Formats: sequence, C-alpha cells, structure tokens
Amino acid sequence: MPKLKSNNKHNIEQTVNKNALIFGLISVFLCGIGFTIIAPVIPFLVQPYIRTPEEQAIVVTLLTSIYAVCVFFAAPGLGALSDKYGRRPVLLVCLLGSVIGYLIFGIGGALWVLFIGRIIDGITGGTIGTIFAYFSDIIPQEHRTKYFGWMSAIVGVGTIIGPTLGGLLAKFGYSVPLYFGAIVTLLNVVYGFFFMPESLDKRNRMKDFTFERLNPFIQLANIFSMKNLQRLLISAFLIWIPNGSLQAIFSQFTMDTFSWKPALIGLMFSIMGFQDIISQGFIMPKLLIKLSDKQIAILGMVSEIIGYSFIALSTLFSFYTLFITGMFIFGFGDSIFGPSFNGMLSKSVDSNEQGRIQGGSQSIQALAKIIGPIVGGQIYVYLGHAAPAFMGIILVATAIPVLYKRACM
Repeated sequence: MPKLKSNNKHNIEQTVNKNALIFGLISVFLCGIGFTIIAPVIPFLVQPYIRTPEEQAIVVTLLTSIYAVCVFFAAPGLGALSDKYGRRPVLLVCLLGSVIGYLIFGIGGALWVLFIGRIIDGITGGTIGTIFAYFSDIIPQEHRTKYFGWMSAIVGVGTIIGPTLGGLLAKFGYSVPLYFGAIVTLLNVVYGFFFMPESLDKRNRMKDFTFERLNPFIQLANIFSMKNLQRLLISAFLIWIPNGSLQAIFSQFTMDTFSWKPALIGLMFSIMGFQDIISQGFIMPKLLIKLSDKQIAILGMVSEIIGYSFIALSTLFSFYTLFITGMFIFGFGDSIFGPSFNGMLSKSVDSNEQGRIQGGSQSIQALAKIIGPIVGGQIYVYLGHAAPAFMGIILVATAIPVLYKRACM
C-alpha cells in the first residue's frame, strides 16, 4: 500500500508543470494581498464624501456591489475567451485592470471617482475564475480538491499579510494601501509576462467561439441547464449572498459595534487568514480521507450557521468575544466549503469548458455579492446590526437540503 502511494505521488510530479504550478500559487498569493490590503480603509476613504454613519454604511456596500455587478457581466465572457485564446493573455489583462482600478481608487477626490476605480477593477475581475481554470488545466482531476485547498491556504497567507499591512500603512494615509496594492499587483503582471507558461493546449481550446459566449445571461442559462450542476450552484448562491453581505459590512460593523480602528480591523482579517492556513494544512487533508467533497461542503455550511449565530449574539450583547468566536467558526466553514465546491465544479466538465464554467461560477458569486451587500446594508441600517447575521442563518439553512439532495443523487 505505501508503494502505491509513492507511485501516485511520482505520477503527480510527472504530470504537473512545475513552472505553471509556481506561477499559479504566486498569483493567488499576490491576489490575496491585493484584495485584502484595502479592506480596513474603505470606510475611511468614503467618510469625507458622506454626512452620516448610515450613509457611510450604504456607500461602502454599494462600492462592493458595483464591483460585483461588473464581475457578473464580465466574468463569463473572460472565461470563454480564456477557453478560446488561452489563460495567459486573459490573466495578464485582468491583473493589469486591477492595477488601474487600485490607482484610481487611491487617488480619489470625489465619490464618483471611487466608483470608477471599482468599475474598472470589476470589468477585468475575471482573475480568480481564470486562475481556477488554469489549475484545472494542470492538475489531474482526482487531485484538484486538494490543490484548490492549497490555493485557499495561499490566499490565507495573503489575507494575513494584506489587512495587517493595510492597517499599518493607513497610518501614512488612507490611500497608501491602495497604492501598495497597485504595486504588488503590477509586480504580478510583470512576473506573469516573463515567466507564466500557457496552461491550455491549443488542441483543447474552444473551436466554435461566438459572441453569444460573451453574454452573461446566455452563459448562465447554459450553465444552469446542466442538471449535474443545478443544485450545486443554487446552494452556493444561497451561501454567497450572506457571505457577500458580511464581507461588505464587516469594517463598518466593527466600527459601529465595538469602535474598532483600521489596525484592529486588519488584524482580525489576518487572524481569519491564519485560520484558513491551519484548516487547509491540517484539517482538510484528514477530511478528504474520510469524507467526500459533498459531505465536506455540508459540514462547512453547518459551521457557517453556527458562526452567524455567534455573530448575531455578539451584536445583541455588545460582546466582541462572541463576535471573534463566531468569525472563527464561520471562517472554518467557509475555508472547507470553497475547495470542496470548486472540486465538484471542476470535475463536472471537460478541459475546453473549464474557463466557461469557472467564469460562470464567478459570475454567480458576483451576482450574490451584488444582492448580498445591498440587502445586507439596507437591513443593517433599518433592522439593526444583527440582521445580516440572521439572514445568513436562514439562507445557509435553506441551502443545506438543496445540496444534500444533490449528494444523494
């Protein structure tokens, strides 16, 4: 038995392109830094242009939503383009768009300029979906969930460094983390331009590309028409709505409820990233031995419900220890749901459809992050600070039987 395991490992090493693997993991790491370094300072960048805390909460969530709107429209087309022309050019364009978006957001000067920065970043926001397609190209199917877990862990490293660094850099000016994020992402573009190998062989590329494939509504309709994906995507959509709400309102929530400052907000993001590394490095490998992807996903969903419950209680009792406990439990659930979901998704289609499916998945996630922050911001203001957490409990509890029925099929 040990010999078989050794041979299996040897086969993986022979199959995976080392340069592609290194680039993919570095890209994920730098994306993790770039995406999180600005999180602690967004409410403070908005503050000069609004009059009340209520307006601030709504604008912060709208900035998240406008980014998600752009990703929703662009991601399926970017995924389809990567199926046709390869992952490399699409990834480079996406990363360069993020550089421009960060710079404009950092320069600011008016509220509409901040929105322009998020729009540009969102239009080229197909990075993560294309990276997942990139990994699907280079990783054998039976090992994808494990490698997607590694990606999550690497994002966790970036999440540790990004928010803490963003909180510290904010002491030199709230725009400084944006400029740093632009520099880090630009370095990734340069690295990719010189060292990134193309992962999608020309023989496996999409042959009959039409402009219909750039239409997000047609692409999503086609994806949802696949019966083996319907319940999986619906359950994920229900989870991503409150998740998007929590991400958008997190900084504002901790400011209003516990009077936290940027450095402390960034530290909390970093702790969550560290927890993600532990989950992927020590817990996920053991779960993969004993449980299927579907069972791991359901375990993650149950953990998220418990986490939302603690977050709601922290608001009702104004006790930050309950909030931190809730975030740890929620973070564990989120960290194991993501790789298991992406593993099930990537195993459902062939190599020439990976970009379209991953782009469609990213578009659905973006749609949830349009709805989540808008709804979450409104109920946060009008129903109380605990309302987004209660929404999370209800929607995730609804998603479990949807995915469970698929698991029994």
